[in-house]
Parts: sequence; structure tokens; C-alpha cells
Amino acid sequence: MALPVEIPRRQLFIDGEWREPVHKKRIPVINPATEAPIGDIPAGTAEDVDLAVDAARRAFTRNRGKDWARAPGAVRAKYLRAIAAKIIERKSELAKLEALDCGKPLDEAAWDMDDVAGCFEYYADLGEALDGKQKAPISLPMETFKCYILKEPIGVVGLITPWNYPLLMATWKVAPALAAGCTAVLKPSELASVTCLELAEVCREVGLPPGVLNIVTGLGPEAGAPIASHPHVNKIAFTGSTETGRRIMTAAAQLVKPVSLELGGKSPLIVFDDVDIDKAVEWSLFGCFWTNGQICSATSRLLIHEKIAKEFLERLVAWAKNIKISDPLEEGCRLGPVVSEGQYEKIKKIISTAKSEGATILSGGVRPQHLKKGFFIEPTIITDVNTSMQIWRDEAFGPVICVKVFSSEEEAIELANDTHYGLAGAVISNDLERCERVSEAIEAGIIWINCSQPCFCQAPWGGNKRSGFGRELGEGGLDNYVSVKQVTKYTSDEPWSWYQSPSKL
Repeated sequence: MALPVEIPRRQLFIDGEWREPVHKKRIPVINPATEAPIGDIPAGTAEDVDLAVDAARRAFTRNRGKDWARAPGAVRAKYLRAIAAKIIERKSELAKLEALDCGKPLDEAAWDMDDVAGCFEYYADLGEALDGKQKAPISLPMETFKCYILKEPIGVVGLITPWNYPLLMATWKVAPALAAGCTAVLKPSELASVTCLELAEVCREVGLPPGVLNIVTGLGPEAGAPIASHPHVNKIAFTGSTETGRRIMTAAAQLVKPVSLELGGKSPLIVFDDVDIDKAVEWSLFGCFWTNGQICSATSRLLIHEKIAKEFLERLVAWAKNIKISDPLEEGCRLGPVVSEGQYEKIKKIISTAKSEGATILSGGVRPQHLKKGFFIEPTIITDVNTSMQIWRDEAFGPVICVKVFSSEEEAIELANDTHYGLAGAVISNDLERCERVSEAIEAGIIWINCSQPCFCQAPWGGNKRSGFGRELGEGGLDNYVSVKQVTKYTSDEPWSWYQSPSKL
């Protein structure tokens, strides 16, 4: 079957040029909807990372007054806006490439491309505004001193990103890093790198100065680990699993290198008994099955008030069975395949373990009968869950909801906080005072009221506990890549006179 768009055969993007990996190896791109190879990507290694970091360092400090770090914010913003415009120009193609690469439904992928462009535009504005904040004065108690704050780019940054939102998650890091004046080495997931390599082509087309953004694809141990431990990378920003985050943090710690980590989650969604059930059911589905359930913030622990539990679950199952599961390029697809065979087997094992531990698979949990190929799993609803089960404690990262019933607000909050994670949470109720109360009580970095999963680049994103630390997006997203320097000046013509000159003795 002919592909709707061919996978371009790209190389690594280093110093503004396409370069073959030092070891000339490549990794196949597998279409998760068909299990067939549809292209390949370059497999970079530590040697390629060295070249990319060297290029980024030269771009950061190429010539005093002409390097990326010292360029006016307005100059950097011009490039970011040009990238945004080119993304919109290629939106249809990029969305199809992403759907082919990671199984994301085409409508979602198109939506993501709009968000990519919007994020570059947003950080273009913030980067431009940095020019007016370069010497922020501080009031001091002594008139003989003046003090101001300089906000400077932190240096060369290593950006390691996941496969569930390939280009968008990369943009969340690339856009603020470049806006702040940093130069970067991006390492996207080997499971979905195609659109990130197309970002390289976009940067080349808009004339981004060589070395400002370098993209090294490859396996985590061979390309990601060398970035995390590289002595000339000044900061690491990572989104992915908690286990990989631990390894990156350990590597960075050897050089006392700052890191920001956006890791896993097992987020709760609390539904009280005063809701419009159909509205709450849809948000419950959207909160966990959007992006094929592969969302770190998925509200995959569903807590339902006992008064509505029976009716709610009946409708939840009926709505879930009505979700269109298909090839992600098919019109109206609302659930595509998970990204890889490895992820598919992991999810099936988690479902099987839940059943063996005594939980009930109320709906789904198997391959759809009409799809004989591809890594497809029906949307899965699991009940009779207790808090010691793996399905309650561990992230499935697939279309799997586990359900518990509660009787009081206090019990709901206790269940919501019964997790090592703290990325997100949601509460649905017509009592807005209760929503505010519960929002403050849930231990998480992101809370949704009467919805689940909306995300805007203007608002901070990040978690607590084992979900990581630091915040992306919003103004804090730019601060991730800024170093704050204090400059204090002695302004008096009089000597300090703490010590005496020998000539006056």
C-alpha cells in the first residue's frame, strides 16, 4: 500500500548540515498500525554527540557580539517566528508523518502541529521581551552601591524527548532554549524521530545559524547517555520515564549539572455525584484515551462517587465501545495503535497482571477483532481494584483506566494522593467551591477542574514527587534556560577605607 507521504531519508543535523553518523548505522522506522518498516533514521553515537556539542559551543560563543548568546532577542525571535510559519506551511505533511511514525490519530497530530507553531510564536515574544529585562535594578540599603540582575543564557543544553508527542515535546524545550540564547543538542526518542528530523530541515530552510540547533537521533544508551554525561553540556532537560530520569540525574550529578525532569504519572480523576454523567464520562475517556493512552499526565485512576458508580460505569463502557479504533490516517480515527511492539507487550502484561491479582476487566483489554495487524489494544476499563495492585501503582502508558469507588470527599482525596507520582489530577463536580478545595488538596503540579488534559503553552507544566521537578511552558519554561547573574557596582568617589594604606601609617 502506498504511503500518503514518504518518510524522508535524513541524516544527523550537526552544525547546520546533514551528516552521516560516524558509524554509518541506521534504525528502522516501523509503522505501528501495520508493523511494517516504512523508512529509517540515523543511529548516532557518542562520537556524533561530541561533534554536535562542539558545534553548539561554537555557535554559542562564535564571535563576541555576533554569537547566538549575545544576539538581540528580536533577532532570535525572527528565526523562531520563521520556524512557526514553516511548520504551519507543512502542517498537513508533518501531521501525516507523525501519524505514520507513532500511531497518533491524524486529527490529533494536526492539532499538535498548531500547538508546535503556537509554542514557537509564544517564546519568540518572550525572548524578544528579554531585551528589556537584561539589567533589572535592585534597591539596596547603601547609596554607595548600585546593583542589577543580568539574565543570561545558561549555555549549551541537552534536550532529550519522548515519542508520544514527538515534535511538540521537542518544541517545548527547543523554543524556550533558543529564545533564551542557548544553543542545543536535541535527542528525540528512537521510536519516533521523523518529525524532529523535519524540524532540522525547517531550521535549515529558514537559515538558522549553524550549530544553534543540532539533532542527533539514536538509541538512548548510545546517543542520549553521552549527552547527559557530556562535560560541555551545561544543562539537561528530559521528558520520559521515571527510571530513565533517575539515570540522567545520576549522570548529571557527577558534574553538578542542572537538570529539569518531566517524568511519569498515575494521575487521579475524581467524579462527584452532582455531575452531568455524560459530560463526566467523556472527560474521563478523553483524560486517559487521548493520544492512544500514551500521556504522562493521563488521569488513569478514575474515582467515582458510590451514588453514581453503577450508572457511570455502564455509560463509560458504552462510550468506550463506541470509540473508533483504526489506522490513524483513517477519517474519524479516535484510537490508534500504541507506538511499538515492546510497548504493546508491556501493556498486555499489565492488564494480565491486574486480572491475576483479582481485578475485573470490565471492557477491552484485547486486540480489536477487525484489526489483525498493528499494535492495537481496545480501550480498557478495570474495576475491583485495590491500592496494592500494580495497575493502581504503576503507569501503564496505554489506553487503560482503573476504577475505584469512594463515599466521601476525604476518602477521594486520600485515594487521589495514594501514589508516588504527582504530575496531574482532575476533579469534576458542579460544586465549584468543592472543586477548589479538592484542587488544593491533591498533591500534583497540574490540576484540571471539570475537564482533563487541556494544555496551553502559556501555563506552567510539571510535577512533584516521582513525576520530576522543574516547570516547562509559561514564563518558567524560559527561566529553565536562563542563568541569573548579580552585578554590584561601587559608585562613590570616596575610598572604602576599611584598611589603611601603608603610606598613611
